[in-house]
Amino acid sequence: MSQNFETIAESKAILNAIPEQWRLNITIPAAEEQRDITGKYIQQFLTASEVEITETDAVGILEHTTTGKWSARDVTEAFCHRAAIAHQLTNCLLDIFIDVALEHADTLDAYYHEHNKPISPLHGLPISLKDQFHVRGAETTMGYVGWIGTFEGQKGTGKERHFESQLVADLRQLGVVFYCKTTVPPSLMSPETHNNIVGYLFNPKNRHLSAGGSSGGEGALLSLRGSPVGMGTDIGGSIRIPSSFNGVYGLRSSTGRLPYERTPNSMDGQESILSVVGPMATTLRSLTFVMKALLSMQPWLHDPMVIELPWRDEQASRLQATIEKLGSSEKLSFGVLRRDDVVFPSPPVRRAIEMVVKALENAGHEYCLKVIEWKPPPHSRGLDIAVEAWMYEGGEDIHNAFGLSGEPVISHISRRYGNKPVEQKRASDIAANNIARRKYRKEYLDYWNSTANLTHSGQPVDAFISPVSPYGGTRPNTYHYVTYSTIINVLDYSSVTFPVTYVDKNVDVADDGYVAANPADQQVFESYDPEIHDGSPVGLQVVGRRLQEEKTLALAKVITDLLV
Repeated sequence: MSQNFETIAESKAILNAIPEQWRLNITIPAAEEQRDITGKYIQQFLTASEVEITETDAVGILEHTTTGKWSARDVTEAFCHRAAIAHQLTNCLLDIFIDVALEHADTLDAYYHEHNKPISPLHGLPISLKDQFHVRGAETTMGYVGWIGTFEGQKGTGKERHFESQLVADLRQLGVVFYCKTTVPPSLMSPETHNNIVGYLFNPKNRHLSAGGSSGGEGALLSLRGSPVGMGTDIGGSIRIPSSFNGVYGLRSSTGRLPYERTPNSMDGQESILSVVGPMATTLRSLTFVMKALLSMQPWLHDPMVIELPWRDEQASRLQATIEKLGSSEKLSFGVLRRDDVVFPSPPVRRAIEMVVKALENAGHEYCLKVIEWKPPPHSRGLDIAVEAWMYEGGEDIHNAFGLSGEPVISHISRRYGNKPVEQKRASDIAANNIARRKYRKEYLDYWNSTANLTHSGQPVDAFISPVSPYGGTRPNTYHYVTYSTIINVLDYSSVTFPVTYVDKNVDVADDGYVAANPADQQVFESYDPEIHDGSPVGLQVVGRRLQEEKTLALAKVITDLLV
């Protein structure tokens, strides 16, 4: 008789991979007693040295590991320990391979001692990975119970133990140490993270709420400083939603900027709206540093979908020069999207927008910044295009993967894909949706260009600022409206998510007597409770044009510097 899915899930037993001395012999308090488990709460389980190392960002770590001030082993061990604690507090991991990581760190240290120099620019930097990327010697589940003990759901031959995603291979060559893989919802098609292996993932900053998805494990681990940098993917907000919910930074790069080769995905072959790879980190400068390093590997030589586009320092330099020309005709300008055509964001999100707008407007007197209202083509049309693309094959791939173990379909997945496959789209339907996408992108592009009539410089806005989500955090199974993030995938723009504030129940009061415009608007309104959401991080996104990652990161720095 075959095993049931619970037995298979239990075989994963991540706790068994954690050394006995790192296991918590305490009862973890309920969310009502300890809402926030970041900061001092998790620090109590660590040494002073481990706290120092793990609360240093990626750039700071590399300043130490590439000069011999810190050993790769000490850094790796500190992050392995903190990640192990983070998992016991939240269930944020799907794999941890401490011995392999320490062995690799020792190899890097030996190289440094022999040559008196680092092996590569990211020498000794621990990086966590969403459990979608293949790492040699480790297992990939992508959240499916049926993938446990297999290679992408198929019984393997052993060769897969040496198989790696191209991104992982590039990072390894850059000197990165891999030590854990983080939890995801099965199929990755969910803005919350819940699977039948480790359960629901709550937000470490506010344990009443979701950590977001689908790169939710990365967001939670970063929030707990169990990782300095994590790699995620994004098809509808999967990097940006958990970044905004967990108070960290995330980059949604445009299609073809970073390698996806040899990385599994749901609905593989659906190419109307492609999932993209991007980094998440505890600081903005870490995103920039890692992106620059990855592009130095010339990923276009190994992934035919990557565009030959090296890192362009001149984009950031040109932007800095513009800022320094005070009073000149060269002025920065931003659009601001306070709401789309369907849903009004909740009070904390609206306050975050006004905080950014005020900071930009106040700086405008000195830096010649201008903020204009962003009134683009209806985002609801863009969402329709995305939803159509996600249903081309009727959910067959997803349901087949659930069927491998007989596990139940997670509620967030069944909401979109039901409990069994539906009729697949015809080739003519797919062609029509691709035409609609192309027309929508052109219409949006024309609108962006038309903003030249509203700016001081006579040039279109440099970027626009938008909610990532209408929610200031969500309780389990209440994230329904994904348009604010998904529209960027439809347009394939570059986007950087950055933290702005935290929900304050005394300031972000509920809208008394609010009359919703439609059911989606009503759902967002009803989902917000100041008492429950109090303390939850709130982030926004700055959106640049397609393939303008360098400029968008630089613009995010302008904004975040003004918020300090």
